[in-house]
Amino acid sequence: MKLREYSYILLFLITFSAFGQVNLSGTIVDTEGVPVVDAEIYMKQLERLETTDLDGRFLFKNITPGEYSLVIFAYEFEIQERELTIREDTNLNLRLERLKTQNLSEVVLSQKREQIFELKQLKKVDGTAIYAGKKSEVVLLEGITGNMAANNSRQVYSQVVGLNIYDNGDAGLQLNIGGRGLDPNRTANFNTRQNGYDISADVLGYPESYYTPPAEALEEIQVVRGAASLQYGTQFGGLVNFKFKAPNPSKKIEWVSRQTLGSYDLKTSFNSLSGTVGKLSYYTYFNYKEGNGFRPNSNYNSRNYYAHVGYQVSDRTKLTLETTFLDYLAQQPGGLTDAQFIQDPTYSNRSRNWFDVSWKLYSARLDHKFSTNTDFSLNIFGLDASRSALGFRTNRVSQPDDLEEPRELLVDNFKNWGAEARLLTRYKLGDSQSALLLGSKIYRTNNDQRQGPGSADTNADFNFADEDFPNYERQSEFDFPNANLAFFGENIFNVTSKLTLTPGFRLEHIKTQSIGSYKNIVLDLAGNPLLNEDVQDNREFNRTFLLLGLGATYKLNPNIEFYGNFSQNYRSVTFSDIRVVNPSFQIDKNISDENGFTSDVGFRGRYKNVLSYDVSAFGLLYDNRLGEILKNETRINAVGEEVETGRVIRFRGNIGTAFIYGLESFSNWSLKETFFPAEEKLKMNYFMNLALTDSEYVSSESTNVEGNKVEFIPAINLKTGLNFGYGNLLGSLQYTYLSKQFTDATNAPRDINDNQRGIEGEIPAYDILDFSLSYTYKKWKLEAGINNVLNNSYFTRRATGYPGPGIIPSEPRTFYTTLQFKI
Repeated sequence: MKLREYSYILLFLITFSAFGQVNLSGTIVDTEGVPVVDAEIYMKQLERLETTDLDGRFLFKNITPGEYSLVIFAYEFEIQERELTIREDTNLNLRLERLKTQNLSEVVLSQKREQIFELKQLKKVDGTAIYAGKKSEVVLLEGITGNMAANNSRQVYSQVVGLNIYDNGDAGLQLNIGGRGLDPNRTANFNTRQNGYDISADVLGYPESYYTPPAEALEEIQVVRGAASLQYGTQFGGLVNFKFKAPNPSKKIEWVSRQTLGSYDLKTSFNSLSGTVGKLSYYTYFNYKEGNGFRPNSNYNSRNYYAHVGYQVSDRTKLTLETTFLDYLAQQPGGLTDAQFIQDPTYSNRSRNWFDVSWKLYSARLDHKFSTNTDFSLNIFGLDASRSALGFRTNRVSQPDDLEEPRELLVDNFKNWGAEARLLTRYKLGDSQSALLLGSKIYRTNNDQRQGPGSADTNADFNFADEDFPNYERQSEFDFPNANLAFFGENIFNVTSKLTLTPGFRLEHIKTQSIGSYKNIVLDLAGNPLLNEDVQDNREFNRTFLLLGLGATYKLNPNIEFYGNFSQNYRSVTFSDIRVVNPSFQIDKNISDENGFTSDVGFRGRYKNVLSYDVSAFGLLYDNRLGEILKNETRINAVGEEVETGRVIRFRGNIGTAFIYGLESFSNWSLKETFFPAEEKLKMNYFMNLALTDSEYVSSESTNVEGNKVEFIPAINLKTGLNFGYGNLLGSLQYTYLSKQFTDATNAPRDINDNQRGIEGEIPAYDILDFSLSYTYKKWKLEAGINNVLNNSYFTRRATGYPGPGIIPSEPRTFYTTLQFKI
């Protein structure tokens, strides 16, 4: 179908008449007839939420006649539920009664709102996005009692099923999450966004995220898997979208200040300003972090600034501008061998390793309502960033750092921009309302990467020392100009009042280039150069492909929903990974893209206000999966021949076809509603988050791979705990357990006597207990907690490069306390 024909269809849908639809309007007042401002009216069947204006009025436009359930919520008022049969334009006059139990805290009222409006999953249609039939989870930051100042991922993502998390102990400067066999390293297998736009280094060529927004600034984190890839990209992981707090609509200035002290000299300061003045709204913050880490040579500091300005041009049009700056410097203590970890997990033999990140993000967004049925958004965004890694790394992890030798220096500069346009229109098809989403994205990058000798000093000197060390072996310099053009669409078909189908597609064109050279240096036994030449390595890949997906939901009743989805996936190989010369592993020169599919089927719902749950099974086929095996190292000698060096090394390439499957379940049981329903101020919830996963390499041309388990998959991934409180005093107790997992495709076992490498081998099972409390009094809030209460010694990662190589130990028992002031 030609682009012109698409335009005709789009024009038809925009102008499609909504005959047969009606309006629901009304006014909400208190018992004395005073309008109730900012009351929320939630229509369950349509998952639409409206808010009353200064006169207490609300309006739902263009709804299909039928039976509906309304929930009305306002602070300090009793919650009201109404069942309505709407056949024509209807006007309601509703009267709310004030709470019979007075002086309920803001904390308790917020929790009642979350419980009533079922905000743990995304709505079917939200703005210019469709989530019907998706496996979606929403992390509500306001309801979490935990170490927000350090972005503690175990606590923040405790209710997201099946996530595998690297614990870094760096106050949350980087987020490392994976799942379903996806490498957690820098969340590279998810499409990471903030407020709907990309924040990773290069979505195509280097999809790693060196910047993670502070949890203290977030309203929610949206995690969408399965068929969501069609809207947000081709990734196997799906979407992680950080949604910042919105400007306060009722104040000109709101100030929040949070100061935190913790173990190992942790100090953080978070200060935000927010407000609305006429048509102008704003939210801005500054966040400072510093600490020394629990190992020697592991100090860090960071500065993060964010500003959001919104201008309501008219009732239908809004313009939003955002900018983000992040700069951090961290010293890296390096990795350990298994023997070193067992003897002393706090040990470090690296005193010259440093890591520096500078991140600048920009965004301009236009939201416009063509009509009550048609929404449009255009998001233009850009990134200007760099990261520099400096230090000594070798596959002989226990080898002491030679303080007279040069350090290896890698410098990457990321410059990219993109624009994503989305149009969502609701139209009537038969007797039901459908919704169509069409969108397009253009994305261009011009990145460069250089690898070579750094200085022999101990400080954070990120300048190359080519003149001092002309025969340094690992040298390369490349440009990576990439381009991406995508066109995507989804449509919700309400086949019946209970059955919904959501087919979708994504047409993708990707052009990746690698332009540059690397050094081929051969030295004799005395260290003199036998060969020192520049090898040109210019590559260009062009591919155009179509991905398809289908989602379905069946509403058994208002409280139980069955869902399923299927989506094709694709992940392009990253040139930047290919070209980095790493002493810990070797890259297959014929490495190629990955592809496959993801499928989910499950059911979710709630029983009264007592129990909410989501249980699903999933399958993921991963063809041409990239992985690592143990193999004899090879290199090009002085006469151009490929010869073995005699060393066994990790070899990275397309390992084979993997199939991953499992059961994911989440449940939240309100003990308060079950046993103490009359206690308004009491909170007591028990949650269980359990993923049971299995996997197999079903085919492989590599030796000793077929039939093996897939790496990064614990068979049991459990997070469970109790959230409790009374009034303004809240607490949480959380237990985490992950069974053992492999780190390479050959399933190399752990060697506790290994005192050389520490790079390969399984990650043993581990468990962690976390405890947190918070108390709110008027404008003040005090938080405190203990992470890893049992002081278990464990690790979650074997790094093949920075911040290792080797085992990266996780933090022992740590304490924190936060004081918040809000006006």
